Amino acid sequence: MFEQTFKNIDDVLWKDAGCGSELDYVEQSSWVLFLKYLDDLEKDRASAASLSGKPYQPILNEEYRWGVWAMPRKADGEIDHHAALTGDDLLDFVNGTLFPYLSKFKQTAESTDTIEYKIGEIFSEIKNKLQSGYSLREVINHVDELRFQTSVEKHEMSHLYEAKIKNMGNAGRNGGEYYTPRPLIRAIVQVIAPQLGETIYDAAAGSAGFLVEAFDYLRDPAHHGGKKLSVQDMRTLQKNTFFGKEKKSLAFIIGTMNMILHGIEAPNLVHTNSLTENLADIQEKDRFNIVLANPPFGGKERKEVQQNFPIKTGETAFLFLQHFIKKLKAGGRAGIVIKNTFLSNSDNASVSLRKELLESCNLFAVLDLPGGTFTGAGVKTVVLFFEKGKPTRKTWYYQLNLDRNLGKTNPLNENDLAEFVQLQQTSAGSDNSWTVDIADVDKTSFDLSVKNPNNNDEVELREPEEILDEMARLDSEAADILETIRGLV
Repeated sequence: MFEQTFKNIDDVLWKDAGCGSELDYVEQSSWVLFLKYLDDLEKDRASAASLSGKPYQPILNEEYRWGVWAMPRKADGEIDHHAALTGDDLLDFVNGTLFPYLSKFKQTAESTDTIEYKIGEIFSEIKNKLQSGYSLREVINHVDELRFQTSVEKHEMSHLYEAKIKNMGNAGRNGGEYYTPRPLIRAIVQVIAPQLGETIYDAAAGSAGFLVEAFDYLRDPAHHGGKKLSVQDMRTLQKNTFFGKEKKSLAFIIGTMNMILHGIEAPNLVHTNSLTENLADIQEKDRFNIVLANPPFGGKERKEVQQNFPIKTGETAFLFLQHFIKKLKAGGRAGIVIKNTFLSNSDNASVSLRKELLESCNLFAVLDLPGGTFTGAGVKTVVLFFEKGKPTRKTWYYQLNLDRNLGKTNPLNENDLAEFVQLQQTSAGSDNSWTVDIADVDKTSFDLSVKNPNNNDEVELREPEEILDEMARLDSEAADILETIRGLV
């Protein structure tokens, strides 16, 4: 219904000098989409108030409403082209008047869980990059064709936006930072099986894929015995279920917009570096029932950030894993994507972290993913599934062996993970799955490597691209070590 409109918007952005990449297209279309969404939300609220005989106080002052500055109309409903700003006049209004007005909502909103606060947050973080007011006018005209009023319209909008995020993730080598394959997220959510009333947390939210998929799972009547959710249930999902944090501005904006388009009106998503929180300061009130996350691969954190953690390491993902364990309530469950080297690295931090995980949590399953699962990431990954509060006795492994190479044109799909989801329910053995008794694990190294006992005679040949990525990574690590040595000399 709206696919062509999205393509038209991208065509306009592609021609503008201020937008040079797929990341810019998503970012710039996001703020205009948000203002159109806000206009439709205001109309819905005004109609509901009118039906109940109550007055409605609009969120925005009149001159900042979509129907005044963006798309003014005549009495017959036709666009008033004489009143509609364009060119330099439009740029001056948007950059000098509209954005400053909207950003102030962050200071004036009653609380952080309101749409008003989200308006302020978004427009404090984002800037208009379009350099031509005529290009911006074209984008506004196209966005005005979109509707956010029926459930069908919102459903399509959310899918189209997800497609834009996917394209953005495929645009560069940092694709995994923005886009975790949705079939993988859905499989993780199915295994963790969240329940109404449980709180769900992602401290490296990115585009909020885990949170929106968990939201879709929880509002599906099929997961509640076919019963439709009550008004109170929906209020719980909206306000008290999903919590996220994101360090990078662009990902924060996109994650917020993604949650809004999926139906979470005022997302509990905070723009902050989760790792600056000292683990010693985390109390019971700060903990969650469920953690779902794909923390950044291969990032490095400063020394002062590492001081917040009992196990010191510069590897961002390993700091996040400590954060997640601490953030879980007793009995809480987690599904975490992490580099597969975590299972076997011999450095002190890795060994200590594996020991901590096995002793404080029940690592009940490990999903071993093939290379190419994450576009452009260049690393192999596993998913750790664990429950906090009791030590690990046995761990069930599943190795995802596919008869094809994964990539942009041949991504992971639902069928690829169907056997994993089914077998995990009973921890059944198969050619691709087996169980390890943790009593048999070496108590010095705590090596948890994926070693499929059913494939002893097979030699896995790595793809040339994977070997080259590994070589590049090792070269980078060697360069870092040399720099450290130089600093000591």
